[in-house]
Amino acid sequence: MTDKLILKIDVPVAQLILNNPQRRNALNLEMWAAIPGLIEQVATSEGVRALIIHGGDTGHFAAGADISEFATLYATKDGAQAAAETLAKATLAIEACPVPVIAAIEGACMGAGLSLATAADLRVVGDGARFCLPPAKLGAAYPYGDLRRLSDIIGLSATRDLLLTARIFEADEAETLGLSSRRVRTGKALDTATAMATEMAALSRWSLSAGKTMLNTIGAGQKVETPAMRALQVEGFLGADFLEGQSAFMTKRKPDYS
Repeated sequence: MTDKLILKIDVPVAQLILNNPQRRNALNLEMWAAIPGLIEQVATSEGVRALIIHGGDTGHFAAGADISEFATLYATKDGAQAAAETLAKATLAIEACPVPVIAAIEGACMGAGLSLATAADLRVVGDGARFCLPPAKLGAAYPYGDLRRLSDIIGLSATRDLLLTARIFEADEAETLGLSSRRVRTGKALDTATAMATEMAALSRWSLSAGKTMLNTIGAGQKVETPAMRALQVEGFLGADFLEGQSAFMTKRKPDYS
């Protein structure tokens, strides 16, 4: 475990806080390796309905990967393969988290930071946020899964532009591209994300999880309904949350999905 990631659970909302202020929250391999276990804690914590990932008091989401360890991590083929697998497991864990994940983004969100942000379901972007896909500046390749997620969000043409120019773009363009789910004033990303998460807490966790499963299946390229996805729909109709939702609607009260 690492002290550069802090998991805070205050039911119904959990927070995963990046805590590497000396490097503007740049992610090292130890941080990447810790993420799946922390996401598992969120997934299995009773009463948690949403997760917010943010950069704490640093003023930045994440300035990218910790380049100081590159010479060691990528010195051999085996080392490079192991590092790539660790990164992929982390972003896949975020993507597959059964509760909604919101990235609250202030300041720098570069490279590896953008990988985290696009693995989340929603992104709240403060006015001062700055983004970049920098692999071409480093002679590196961006992870395939991260490119797939980004292109799902903003489209392949825009992703080509950002990757092949390696240029910095700011909150205005992130909003235009559809990268930001909400655009807020500088310093308000976490407050807004918390309000969104609190609203989600009143909804059916089962429905949100099922919806995420379907959306992730679509994102993975499945365009035709599968038997598993139809079965998930039928399961919902027979579930306790659906019965509660119907009863609440008919009696004109708020549903209780606790």
